[in-house]
Amino acid sequence: MALPQVGAHAVAPHTTRFAPSPSGELHLGNARTALFNWLLARGSGGRFLLRIEDTDRERSRPEFVARIHEDLRWLGLLWDEPVVLQSARGTAYTLALGQLERAGLVYPCFCSPLEIEASRRAQLAAGRPPRYAGTCRALDAGQREARLASGRKPALRFRVPDNGRIEFTDLVHGEQRFECADIGDFIVSRADGSAAFFFCNVLDDAESGVTQVLRGEDHLSNTPRQIMIAQALGLTAPQYGHLSLLTGAEGSPLSKRQGAQTLRELRERGVLPLAVVNHLYRLGHSGGSDGLHDLATLAREFDTTRLVRSPARFDPVQLEAWQKAAVHAMPAGEALEWLRPVLPTGLDPATAQAFAALMQPNLVYPAEAADWVAVAFGDLPPPDAVGQALLDEAGPEFFAAAVDALRARADELALGQAAPWKAATAAIAAATGRKGPALFKPLRMALTGQGHGPELAPLIALMTPARAIARLERLSSRAS
Repeated sequence: MALPQVGAHAVAPHTTRFAPSPSGELHLGNARTALFNWLLARGSGGRFLLRIEDTDRERSRPEFVARIHEDLRWLGLLWDEPVVLQSARGTAYTLALGQLERAGLVYPCFCSPLEIEASRRAQLAAGRPPRYAGTCRALDAGQREARLASGRKPALRFRVPDNGRIEFTDLVHGEQRFECADIGDFIVSRADGSAAFFFCNVLDDAESGVTQVLRGEDHLSNTPRQIMIAQALGLTAPQYGHLSLLTGAEGSPLSKRQGAQTLRELRERGVLPLAVVNHLYRLGHSGGSDGLHDLATLAREFDTTRLVRSPARFDPVQLEAWQKAAVHAMPAGEALEWLRPVLPTGLDPATAQAFAALMQPNLVYPAEAADWVAVAFGDLPPPDAVGQALLDEAGPEFFAAAVDALRARADELALGQAAPWKAATAAIAAATGRKGPALFKPLRMALTGQGHGPELAPLIALMTPARAIARLERLSSRAS
């Protein structure tokens, strides 16, 4: 069988796809694959397709299909309709398998898993690469009938040519060559009648018009098989690119312990999709401009020639840096919604918006705002030992002077502007002789229970001058 070289220079616009299995939730490795395919398609003005590979009936779950949709929408990786469900394409697979049978390109294989494993071990012991030994390849009609009569159900194996090679250009790894003699006949249909994973892929990609596929490098060895299937069916195989392994900071495969959170877990922590896509974009893709960019900009910059072959290391510290940048770049309305879960119920819209605007430059995750909700709208917890020492050192007279200064400007302080607060602190300084850190540190600790944080002027307006004065009074000589 003549096998042409696959992987000629691709022309725009590209059609790519993301084809997850709904047997679990998407994690960062899945997200990077989806992102790179989306960028390749959108950067060329092409199509990005979503295919759900749900033929594993035991592991596939409808709730995971819904979660995949939710995760992709959250990332901003919207797809072109329709979504293809492999479970609905059984007839197409059966027809294609029949085409191969009529052409004599497949044959029934009755070997059991135990027989195949014994053969594999024998080949490894002999120092040969494991491949199917061809046990059932030359069975005649009578031998096949006898096995069928004994109740053995066959799989279907593709008949790989004894000679020749498969050549293609990988978008990441460049020129690739595989000797047919090293591949061995492979299963295209299981004994239960279901089509094998990479057989379905070939048919689905061709019928959807997929032109490029970026996927994990663990699929590289499947590519020559898929090229042979495509040629046998008279289909055009896409150009493949096999992405480098995503590892943890120590270089080992990314694991849960090293930060392989699901996208749902990241979303629930308040990680922003813009932070995720900017970090993933730099994992295995070199070059491009620095700084935080939206998806449209990343799509314009994405270039398959910049996909690196070496493993890409996920770094939680870098993700947090992108998160901080994304939080600071959020529009005001988005910041308010981001913080909504930690805000008190019933808070009026103007106050909620003012709180979000004040806190946004000081946060990385929404949970960090919880303490500041208590500062602005609730009661302060007792200070820690360091904070108490700071308050004790300042003394009740200092806080009595602060009470007088804030009372004198309470109406102005309610506006949250800097000038009244500056005037109040000047009055406290004049009354106590304190300035600089000796002035501001005990004031901040008394008002917020924190040693650092947002500007105090707008914070006092949110907590109300009355609450601020009450906190100072408890520390003054008048409360003793």
